Amino acid sequence: MSDAPSKPEGRRPSTRLGWLAPRSLAVRVIAFSTIWAIVALIVISTIIAALYRQTAERGFASLLSAHLFNLIGSVGVSPDGRLTGSPDLGDLRFSRPGSGWYWSVEPVSGNLSGELQSFSMTGAIPSPGIADVPFNASFQREYAAAGPGGEALQVIESEFVLDAKNRVARFRVMGNRSELERDVHAFEWQLFVYLSLFGIGMIAINAVAILLGLRPLARVREALAKVREGTAQRLGGSFPTEIEPLAKETNALIENNRRIVERSRTQVGNLAHSLKTPLAVMLNEGRALGGDRGRLIVDQAGAMQGQLEHYLQRARIAAQRDSVVYRTPVTPILQRMVRVMAKLGNRLDIGFSPPAMEVIFAGEREDLEEIVGNLMENAVKWGRSRVAVSLAAGEPRDGQSMFAITIEDDGPGIPEDQAREVLKRGRRLDESKPGTGLGLAIVSDLVNEYGGRISLSRSRMGGLKVAVELRTAD
Repeated sequence: MSDAPSKPEGRRPSTRLGWLAPRSLAVRVIAFSTIWAIVALIVISTIIAALYRQTAERGFASLLSAHLFNLIGSVGVSPDGRLTGSPDLGDLRFSRPGSGWYWSVEPVSGNLSGELQSFSMTGAIPSPGIADVPFNASFQREYAAAGPGGEALQVIESEFVLDAKNRVARFRVMGNRSELERDVHAFEWQLFVYLSLFGIGMIAINAVAILLGLRPLARVREALAKVREGTAQRLGGSFPTEIEPLAKETNALIENNRRIVERSRTQVGNLAHSLKTPLAVMLNEGRALGGDRGRLIVDQAGAMQGQLEHYLQRARIAAQRDSVVYRTPVTPILQRMVRVMAKLGNRLDIGFSPPAMEVIFAGEREDLEEIVGNLMENAVKWGRSRVAVSLAAGEPRDGQSMFAITIEDDGPGIPEDQAREVLKRGRRLDESKPGTGLGLAIVSDLVNEYGGRISLSRSRMGGLKVAVELRTAD
């Protein structure tokens, strides 16, 4: 067998990547949908920008090629072997100096002279050697160059035979590639702005749709909270088709728990009634028998009766605690108990000041009455002249609101070293007073069953101070 400590049940293992899966379903869905929307928009924008650039570059190259053929068709050779012509390419940019749009015609063969160029071309634009950028099968080549003003140029060049004497000229058309890049960047920026606005709107609409879609779950949670608090018996209202089966199964579970509790109570009552008569017979026979043997029978039968009531009560509370929470107002019970005890103890001054806000006990009225009744009966029995009862909010425990009932008297009190003993069943510190020694023990058992706490201390009046903390119903 391994001695390694076992892992606590119900505790989720910690992970460094826990932030990737938040506990909120809405946050999780919105976060993942937002990430997907951002990734999708980035991919879409990248594809659109790439397609636009390809189209723009293809159009730019087609425009240069068209200007080149127009230029070739506009140039001729004079009888004396000089280049002639007045090309008009139909674009004013070729006549504006420094525009980045130029053309030139240069002689290649020795039997040709002269040179033509556009008005926009104010300086020489070198061309690379044929070995570096060879001509293609159409006797054309393309390359990048720098213009007179430092602008980036795209050059398309072709060598063409002009006449039967094999006079060859080099034709070049140069376009401003910087304009192309500016157009592409402007389009990419507009695309980014519009897709960002679209993405923000899409994410916002998606978040609203998700939150609205999850609202029925919030209604289910609120309905369950009402059932837990005891203000409702079942999940009420209409729910969407996807959640309706959950609501029906939950209502069936609540009803099943209620039947279990009622069946348990019925069985407890039947058991109590079935044992009540035999115990009564044993008590009567013991009293009639008399002597030591009779007292022994009476004591044992009485102990059996007390134990029976104790464990039946614990079974009832355990069954009730795991089902629907009961709601019991505390102030009316304390006021009624004070009136009853005031009649029993005429010589005592019993004071109680109700709080400003109502306190609701998360339990049954009979159990609260038994707790308060036993404590006040004990205070009246031992108090000399005064008994004080107070009700206040207690310290929260495990995230649950608590309230505290404090009962004090001016009697002899209980030494601190004996406070724990009186909470044990059947223990009595003073045999001169009548009683069975079960009162404080019953209170302690009831308080523990409800998850509360009881403490005994010295009262400011000189006697015993008993403080009981119990859970508050929301």
